[in-house]
Amino acid sequence: MNGYLFLAAAILTEVSATLALRAAVTGRRAWYVVTGAGYLASMTLLSLSLAAGLPLGVAYGIWTATGVALTAVASRLVFGEPLTPMMGGGIALIASGVLLIELGAHA
Repeated sequence: MNGYLFLAAAILTEVSATLALRAAVTGRRAWYVVTGAGYLASMTLLSLSLAAGLPLGVAYGIWTATGVALTAVASRLVFGEPLTPMMGGGIALIASGVLLIELGAHA
């Protein structure tokens, strides 16, 4: 499996775990199990992306930045949390940063 596929799976499981954490703190405590399992799976998948050859700076940068952006959008959709124009600008900056990290790794 390509390192980027492991990385994409790590991002999706991390975002899912974070959304489960939000559900858990609103009174649905069973979601803590999903949260723990999701974070464990995410770290495992991130380590597999590194083992597949992705540089740490690239993998971690993409993982964290994409996770932040996706979590902000998903929390808007799932929990109705605010997503302001300023936050949208921040997401655009995150996307630009991820692109620069990726391009810089191949320069």
